Amino acid sequence: MLLAGLCTVDLVQRVEELPAPGEKVQSLQVDVAAGGPATNAAVTAAALGAEATLLTVLGAHPLAALARADLEAHGVRLIDLAPELPDPPPVSAATVRARDGERTVVSRNAGGRHFHVKVPVLAADVILVDGHYPELALAVAREKKAPVVLDAGSWKPVLDELLPLVDVAACSAHFTASAPGLHQRGVPTVMTTAGPDPVRWSTADGGSGEVPVPAVHARDTLGAGDVWHGALAVAVARERTVPDWIRFANEVAAERVRHVGPRSWTTAIAGRNRT
Repeated sequence: MLLAGLCTVDLVQRVEELPAPGEKVQSLQVDVAAGGPATNAAVTAAALGAEATLLTVLGAHPLAALARADLEAHGVRLIDLAPELPDPPPVSAATVRARDGERTVVSRNAGGRHFHVKVPVLAADVILVDGHYPELALAVAREKKAPVVLDAGSWKPVLDELLPLVDVAACSAHFTASAPGLHQRGVPTVMTTAGPDPVRWSTADGGSGEVPVPAVHARDTLGAGDVWHGALAVAVARERTVPDWIRFANEVAAERVRHVGPRSWTTAIAGRNRT
């Protein structure tokens, strides 16, 4: 499985209450981990037993070593397209409220990072792209060696070119394009998540439906959407129906939010290696 996109260094503080502007609070717990949509999806896929390869840009800055160590510890094969880049990697600062797992995130994401390297051709049974590095997303999608899953969290300019290459667009509730509009752009399967509400899906041939989300007590929602996308990619690779794909992703994401911390949930989903 190939996952192409953003890798950040995440600093996560767990607090009793989210601070008000100008307020200082003492955290209950601090974690540092690799983050970003494609990265968290890769960790999820590896935890589910898939051979997960992350194609991204990290570079040679000392902060990048933190992300590398986390990925290695969780069984993700990393291919860094710019290993000599001296700039610091993208950093995300997240604060998670202990009583309900609600979070705030401040991130630079890929920002103005650009690179010009040849993207290697890699065998994969499914490809997930998050669009944060436009050149990378287009390069791997154009190879069309496997179904392409798009993590569509927000509209990005690259999507005008990318959407016709996508097989499955998994959208957040805040995504600005509608399912019919995405079908018109050539996307065969579209699904839209909405937190605890059912996931809606439709296909270009007229199929549609929704799949309920398990009711759980959320303790940490950070990265839950990324985990959902990683589980979805695993399900797509195993050639089940669209409702089965979504049901599996819902169950894995529900398990993630039950656990505190950026990686504590990985052992809990390790046994879910069949859809």
